[in-house]
Amino acid sequence: MTKDGVQGVVEEVDQAPSKKGLKKQQKEAEKAAKKAEKQAKLSADQQSTDDDDFAKDRYGVPPMVQSQQKLDRGLVRVQELTPEKAGQLIWVRARIHTSRAKGKQCFLVLRQQQFNVQALVAVGERASKQMVKFAANINKESIVDVEAVVKKVEQTIESCSQQDVELHIERIFVISQAEPRLPLQLEDCVRPEGEGDEDGRATVNQDTRLDNRVIDLRTTTSQAIFRLQSGVCQLFRDTLTNKGFVEIQTPKIISAASEGGANVFTVSYFKTSAYLAQSPQLYKQMCICADFDKVFCVGPVFRAEDSNTHRHLTEFVGLDIELAFNYHYHEVIESITDTMVQIFKGLRDKFQTEIQTVGKQYPSEPFKFLEPTLRLEYSEGVAMLREAGVEMGDEEDLSTPNEKLLGRLVKEKYDTDFYVLDKYPLAVRPFYTMPDPNDKKYSNSYDMFMRGEEILSGAQRIHDAQLLTERAMHHNIDLEKIKSYIDSFRYGAPPHGGGGIGLERVCMLYLGLHNVRQTSMFPRDPKRLTP
Repeated sequence: MTKDGVQGVVEEVDQAPSKKGLKKQQKEAEKAAKKAEKQAKLSADQQSTDDDDFAKDRYGVPPMVQSQQKLDRGLVRVQELTPEKAGQLIWVRARIHTSRAKGKQCFLVLRQQQFNVQALVAVGERASKQMVKFAANINKESIVDVEAVVKKVEQTIESCSQQDVELHIERIFVISQAEPRLPLQLEDCVRPEGEGDEDGRATVNQDTRLDNRVIDLRTTTSQAIFRLQSGVCQLFRDTLTNKGFVEIQTPKIISAASEGGANVFTVSYFKTSAYLAQSPQLYKQMCICADFDKVFCVGPVFRAEDSNTHRHLTEFVGLDIELAFNYHYHEVIESITDTMVQIFKGLRDKFQTEIQTVGKQYPSEPFKFLEPTLRLEYSEGVAMLREAGVEMGDEEDLSTPNEKLLGRLVKEKYDTDFYVLDKYPLAVRPFYTMPDPNDKKYSNSYDMFMRGEEILSGAQRIHDAQLLTERAMHHNIDLEKIKSYIDSFRYGAPPHGGGGIGLERVCMLYLGLHNVRQTSMFPRDPKRLTP
């Protein structure tokens, strides 16, 4: 035999399967045959089931909605399901919040935003046992369309927002299927703090919530928080528009730090650098110089402060006000405090559902305010703190603990959660703040507080170019970078003042929450840049 022949035989021997290999192949073939047999049986059973299932057209997973057709079908809001609709056959689109199969029936809770309703699928004339099984197996958080009859209930359904009715389902179709495993459970997300610890049930920490924010925002609490926040913006706009203010939009990419400080984000701007605006301050003032008289804006504000506290964000929504006044900057304070009071009244009168929903998970005292708003001078605040045992200098800025303590002292003495602290020391305020004409240590500036925490910082602005230049130099600000700002005041500028409010803080403090991230939809802080 030639060398090549020997080689070929060796290769054939190498390639021939071993006994172990043959057994393995045989097992795999048997396994595949069994699987095919089982699949065939399942298909046959399914076909038989379909033939027996009189309700097979009343449930299922229809094709994905790609705008194939326009259905002339009205959908009723869950919120509108009341005893007045009893007996009506209606369509509802909602999420499966929970499901519980029991014998020949399945109880569902259907959720739509912060409202939910109990629904029942039961074997009968309109629903087969296959339909009940199908409903019971729909993954939680899936979106369904149901056709159902509204029925009054004898016993109040405490676990649902719609407590006097339930839905008896006649058709159910899955519009969007959720994955079977959720990163967090909604019932864990809404459990009141401390309640889960007692009986070993889970609660969800803040980072897990924020990492899965899309699901966390579906909770009744989150829905209520951000609907109330929307209300704050709407009330702010409506109140100021009624007062004759003009809404403006200001640039967020600027050439110099707005506040003259170092806490700014630097961004690449073609062949040079620019900054993200810490405040619309300079532009609001320029609009006053341009005879707009009274302006406001709503927009993002950026602060490059490495503060990992319960109340600091690196990006937040600023509600800013600026207006010309006639004789005294207290005209500005009165205009702003009246705006805040109108917001508080609007929330109290129009958002009770949301306030109560949040209160179930995060109980707090109702927010209190006075008309007219309490105004204390800085020196009075310092005196109250000293009386309570705090040691601090006349020109020292308030620390966070002292702010909170002063808030408690004011609440005890005046029974209000909202007040103004006026006449701050000049040394702790920005360069554009007007000095007090009677005492150069102080300034015509003020902060406003809710539940002992600052929500607004404001002042009479310097409207004289010469004095503004002197104050900028005192703060070591590069005059070239704010030249256009200073030049705005060279051609006649009315006396004016204003302030900036943090939207997220207002919502947090009004609702008595403990962290500003709860009222920021997608918060940004030194450690979080996603989602």
